[in-house]
Amino acid sequence: MKALSEVKVTFPAESRSESFARSVTAAFSARFDPSVNDVGEIKTAVSEAVTNCIVHAYREKKEKGRIDLILREEDKNTLCIIVRDKGCGIPDIQKAMEPLYTSAPEEERAGLGFAVMESFMDKVTVKSKPDKGTSVIMKRKIHT
Repeated sequence: MKALSEVKVTFPAESRSESFARSVTAAFSARFDPSVNDVGEIKTAVSEAVTNCIVHAYREKKEKGRIDLILREEDKNTLCIIVRDKGCGIPDIQKAMEPLYTSAPEEERAGLGFAVMESFMDKVTVKSKPDKGTSVIMKRKIHT
């Protein structure tokens, strides 16, 4: 589907980037005239996706990687958000998306990131290849 509008930003995979990603997403989503609740839920889903990149994608690498955030207006009511890294990838997407599963139990992670994304978005799709990276595609219809 050809987007009505699109923006892409790239930033370092470090925790201070999470608030930047939330702010950019909120600003872009304003074109849909969303409710305060919509904005809060969308920002939370983005936080979870970006945090997954920060915590998991570049774990084995010496330097921090980069995260792409792509925001699309697919139609007058549909926001598409893509959070993409070029990190280690997810070997078993189905397992990773199970609530309470974490690949970093030693860090006391809750394993709820994908569950949170799915609860706040209409559709969440994950594409990943080992050693190539991961893309999380989230869509939400915003009714004004």
